Amino acid sequence: MASLKGKTLFITGASRGIGRAIALRAARDGANVVIAAKTSEPHAKLQGTIHTVAAEVEAAGGRALAIQLDVRDDAAIAAAIGAAVSAFGGLDILVNNASAIGLTPTLGTPAKRFDLMFGVNVRGTFLCSQAAIPHLKNAANPHILNLAPPLSMKAKWFAGHTAYTMSKYGMSMCTLGMAEEMKEHGIAVNSLWPYTTIATAAVEFNFPEGVLRASRDASIMADAAHAILCKPSRSYTGNFCIDEDVLRAEGATDFDRYAISPGTPLFKDLYIE
Repeated sequence: MASLKGKTLFITGASRGIGRAIALRAARDGANVVIAAKTSEPHAKLQGTIHTVAAEVEAAGGRALAIQLDVRDDAAIAAAIGAAVSAFGGLDILVNNASAIGLTPTLGTPAKRFDLMFGVNVRGTFLCSQAAIPHLKNAANPHILNLAPPLSMKAKWFAGHTAYTMSKYGMSMCTLGMAEEMKEHGIAVNSLWPYTTIATAAVEFNFPEGVLRASRDASIMADAAHAILCKPSRSYTGNFCIDEDVLRAEGATDFDRYAISPGTPLFKDLYIE
């Protein structure tokens, strides 16, 4: 079975949700995991900090490095990537998971929220990739994985939340462009997106309670990410992957185990036809 044992992963937004799940899945293989996120102290409403996840990674069998990071800060990104390389001797994988959400219409989107979404989603993904690439060039099977949707220029994916879609598609365009640009260096750049909503804080606070019950656990995204990150980087790149499709291709048939409420009809995520 493919494994990430000994690989070093740098995961943004890894203090909770999908980022945490990917970190713990890699840790079970014996990977080195850099938990890079803003939350270093307990939050009043949200569970998880970089330190609690680092402890979970160690308990699961991996090695951890917790780094408080604002992915909008280019100098802080460079320092964080440098610290990761110093701690573990190199870098194999970058997971651009950090994301800001705002499902608001044009007139309901303040400039501050617009700037946050573009700063975290687009700028953060671009700058983290930019800082990681020189080190990924030295890796045996280097990957960049962006948590971003498949590109589709249909008005329905923009209407009602134009700014958010623009920012997430900005991440997707990083996949599109960098995959082609990095082919000569053997660095895979792929996107991963869920078929259903995932039970994260973003869904809990931005959707009705019924949507949370009709969601899947973040472990499905972690299992799909693991499958992608174990693939040969020179041949598997430029893909816009959907979690369920990835796992079906790996032979998975039991998806009920991922359901928050087995038997409840699932709620499709945004950007899924």
